[in-house]
Amino acid sequence: MKTIRYELHDGIATLTFDEPGSPVNTMCADWQRDLTTATGLVVSDRGLIKGIILASAKSTFFAGADLKSTMRLTPADAPRVFAEIEQTKKNFRTLETLGVPVVSCINGAALGGGWEVALVGHHRVAVDNPKIQLGLPEITLGLIPGATGITKMTRLLGLMGAQPFILESKLFNPREALELGLVHQLVPANGDDMAASLRTAALLWITANPKAQHPWDAKDYKIPGGTPANPKVAGMLTMAPAMLKQKTRGLYPAPEAALAAMAEGAMVDFDTATRIESRYLAKLIVSPVARNMINTFFFNMNAIKSGQSRPKDVPRYKPKKVGILGAGMMGAGIAYAQASRGIDTVLEDVSLENAQRGKLYSARLTQTRVDQGRMNLQDQQALLERIRPTAYPADLRGCDLIIEAVFENRELKATVTHEAEPMLAEGGFFASNTSTLPISSLAQASINPAKFIGIHFFSPADKMRLVEIIRGKDTDDETVARAYDYVQALGKLPIVVNDSRGFYTSRTFGTFVMEGAAMLGEGIPAPVIENASMQAGMPVGPLAVLDETALSLAVHVLDQTRADFAAEGKAYAATPGELLVERMVKQLNRAGRAAGGGFYDYPPGQKKTLWPELKPLFEKPGQAWDLQEVKDRLLYRQAVETARCLAEGVLTTVHDGNIGSIFGIGFPAWSGGALQFIYGMGIDAFEARCAELEQQFGPGFALSEDVKRAIRHHQPVY
Repeated sequence: MKTIRYELHDGIATLTFDEPGSPVNTMCADWQRDLTTATGLVVSDRGLIKGIILASAKSTFFAGADLKSTMRLTPADAPRVFAEIEQTKKNFRTLETLGVPVVSCINGAALGGGWEVALVGHHRVAVDNPKIQLGLPEITLGLIPGATGITKMTRLLGLMGAQPFILESKLFNPREALELGLVHQLVPANGDDMAASLRTAALLWITANPKAQHPWDAKDYKIPGGTPANPKVAGMLTMAPAMLKQKTRGLYPAPEAALAAMAEGAMVDFDTATRIESRYLAKLIVSPVARNMINTFFFNMNAIKSGQSRPKDVPRYKPKKVGILGAGMMGAGIAYAQASRGIDTVLEDVSLENAQRGKLYSARLTQTRVDQGRMNLQDQQALLERIRPTAYPADLRGCDLIIEAVFENRELKATVTHEAEPMLAEGGFFASNTSTLPISSLAQASINPAKFIGIHFFSPADKMRLVEIIRGKDTDDETVARAYDYVQALGKLPIVVNDSRGFYTSRTFGTFVMEGAAMLGEGIPAPVIENASMQAGMPVGPLAVLDETALSLAVHVLDQTRADFAAEGKAYAATPGELLVERMVKQLNRAGRAAGGGFYDYPPGQKKTLWPELKPLFEKPGQAWDLQEVKDRLLYRQAVETARCLAEGVLTTVHDGNIGSIFGIGFPAWSGGALQFIYGMGIDAFEARCAELEQQFGPGFALSEDVKRAIRHHQPVY
């Protein structure tokens, strides 16, 4: 066998998982075949066996499914996949019902299929390390646990108790698993030989429990909390599908399939329940949504975390002291993000009062955590002491990094750069938190453009995970690498893009909101636009987003763009959406939520409502519209702009594009991101639909030959 070592000594059969050439164990085709072989050996040696131990030769226990193979599946593969899942479960069941105790020795992470392998053991012993993750994250990848995970977790915890761990993919560490009864014994993590400790514990338990079996195999077994026949459980289950549909909007089939498998499986015997589970998984695993989500939330996310966009051969780096210029919402949020990760922060503003107000933001956030029992007073005090508010630029002296987070005004940014940059420690670098202004032009104010970079946080900076790193034309590799390391030190997701107006996220986000504004100008009703956006999977409608970010800011960016073009001797042609927003601000005095109202009204203490005047001002009663077409315009326009960024070299990788679009601008997760949206449907189908949209709605949907070549050149291969 290639992936499993089978050994039989003194009546103990040990199956050690050890996939060659891989840092982890997976349910690859070789492992599935080897498990069948190993199970056959166990059965043939049955008369000699007193107990079975499942162990791992890797630093982790088991990583789960072979997702690379999953990416190559098509709907035609569903029957084969079903048969393979059933064979794996047959092997599990054979080991579990052989009549001898089975112990799983969990030395590291066991996720997804890995946790299902661990659940084969009647007794589960784990290393007591809080960093070890256990559980079933399949829902986050568009799948469901299909190798007995749903059936067993439901029978262990009950229908209600299992929901967070199945439907919400809640993970847990070994000690939490012990408290839940999912792990039965812990061994110390600091022992010289944890493998020996695990084995010793397993052998002792086998000796003491020769007649072991799973709880559900006992004649008197009952599901904790009751089956769907229990009136209390039935009452909760009747509401669950509606609540789930409200959350998923019908765009994510996996949670609905998981809930169905849980409820249906609870009403039948164990073997029938696992077959129900297999059917749902076989259907999901070959679906486009699963492929999209696996691509992005596993492969693309791992590319970000492993630093594939980070310049190589630059030593790892973490700044000890970072200065922030501007203590508004953005600066205050960055200060909290830094201080919570142990980075000393100097928060500078034009007055000490402003700077102290910025620090107060961290005080409020931490007080909430203290009140909830999630933080003690000593940790709160230590965090707040790391933030030093000041009105004096000299207090920035010795900072390894200084980030300006002032208003989007070129002259203001140049002034604060001149003022603060000399305070940097030797070898330090300077960053702008601009969301639209080209970094290369801002770097003209720098005394060292090679050490000047864009670090674009999203608001609110303490909550939003994505950070866009923008390389200017003179920025050197060391500065890009250090910025990448700084973002990861904050526990956030860095993407790296090259300089351009609006970079990647702001530029693409702009096409979404302006397409929505353009449709309003064409006469399509505002409620249709907003609801279509939500139904397509965007977090909010384009008009609502414009209100939140301020229509006046969009007009300011438009004015700045016109001025920049004029300085280059060019004329900027505003889009229909930009012209409508300009009219809203300059003629109708509707500048956004902060100014009292924009596309929406905000009555005090009440839910916001669309501004009634939108209907007589813009709506055209005879205007024909199609709901799917409205959805397509909002999603395709962003995908086209992302592809243009790829062709122009603003984006250099698919993973930066996909992760950036989902975590930065809310592109629907079911699609896998703006580029996977293209690859998931097929490039030919995307090009054909874009041609139709271009003919109807203009050049925003046009794909040049360069863009088409870039899409094909970067297509992932699995």
